[in-house]
Amino acid sequence: MTVEQYYGTGRRKSAIARVFIQRGNGEITINNRSLEEYFGGRKAAHMIVRQPLECVNMANQFNIRIRVEGSGPMGQASAIRHGITRALMNYDESGIQSNQSFQEEDSSEGGNQGGPQTFRQLLRKSGFVTRDARCVERKKVGHRKARKVEQYSKR
Repeated sequence: MTVEQYYGTGRRKSAIARVFIQRGNGEITINNRSLEEYFGGRKAAHMIVRQPLECVNMANQFNIRIRVEGSGPMGQASAIRHGITRALMNYDESGIQSNQSFQEEDSSEGGNQGGPQTFRQLLRKSGFVTRDARCVERKKVGHRKARKVEQYSKR
């Protein structure tokens, strides 16, 4: 029996997370360590990582393996959230393709307003699909920092 595995890449600042999900009991492994061990006492990071799963009510239904590098703990947590979101969308799209005839019947009756929503729609509504493109601005020549200018002395 082969276990289907779904992949998603997430990025935030300079962090890159490679996320592999498969059906399981809710175990989350980051760089061969558990979620609690990896982020320690950072409850905000734990919450950020679990947000996409809770959004689609699949909190304890997937085993997740993650390889993450770059940036700091909160940037990594956001990259992981983005990667889990993309992996969940891949999982949902593969399931939708087998149920496509069912959805075509629904769409002819007046759209998808009241019917079941896809993971993509739920995650988009929560704001997890869009990548946060903000990053550190580069230092400019002749400036002390990115925007701070050397003090000007008139005399």
